[in-house]
Amino acid sequence: MKRGVRPFVGAAVAIACSVVALAGCTPAPRPGPAEATSSPLPSGDQPVTLDPAHFTADIDNPYWPMKPGTRWTYREIDPGGDDLRVTVVATSDTRKIANGITARVVRDTVFRGDQIVEDTFDWYAQDDEGAIWYLGEDTAEFENGEITSREGSFEAGVDGALPGILIPADPVPGLRYRQEYYAGQAEDNGEVLSTHAMADAPTGHYTDVLLTWDTDALEPDVAELKFYAPDVGPVLALDAAGSPGAREELTGIDQVPDGTGTQPLGRPG
Repeated sequence: MKRGVRPFVGAAVAIACSVVALAGCTPAPRPGPAEATSSPLPSGDQPVTLDPAHFTADIDNPYWPMKPGTRWTYREIDPGGDDLRVTVVATSDTRKIANGITARVVRDTVFRGDQIVEDTFDWYAQDDEGAIWYLGEDTAEFENGEITSREGSFEAGVDGALPGILIPADPVPGLRYRQEYYAGQAEDNGEVLSTHAMADAPTGHYTDVLLTWDTDALEPDVAELKFYAPDVGPVLALDAAGSPGAREELTGIDQVPDGTGTQPLGRPG
């Protein structure tokens, strides 16, 4: 579900509050600058030194446990009104990233009807403290079955690309962090708004939800609210773009056979 964020109009705080109210959740207030600058997590192009010995591809963070074979299915309504289907599979595959860390390969595929629109291998690993790190992606956009773009692909440790945090080990309101950094290509950031939000999706009503505010340094007028339910993972994402109908919601979660999602891009299996 890490595929970037979407445009918004107006003041961030006002939009966050109005969209969150519509979603039926109650986040803590957004922090002021003094709180934000105290974050111990990496930001911008700040370098980090990570010891592969302190990372694992077995991810059990409660806000997104990536047990191999788990498949999350989403319905996405994009800002243009298109109705898309998204499948996310925690595959049985791992990949050794250029920075030496072995990551879990997660397959993220977007369909319009039966046609693939976008297909991505995302790479995640968890540190000893329980934080989920985002280490890059191999992505492709498709039209009529043909690849039209590979923009957005990057790997931590290659060409100056840096890893980022997807979910902190101990999320508290006001905590800010980079999610990814590849200069001029991928510069997403996250901020914790609440760990006591509520969210509704076709799969149910969720409480004690982690709510984050995701932005893109390359597109200042871009933001998205994301909701992570304990022991489930991402259940809802809301576009804060003046497009109140644009959203992505969990419609199902199940287990798939070993090897599902490991085929080449464009052939998700």
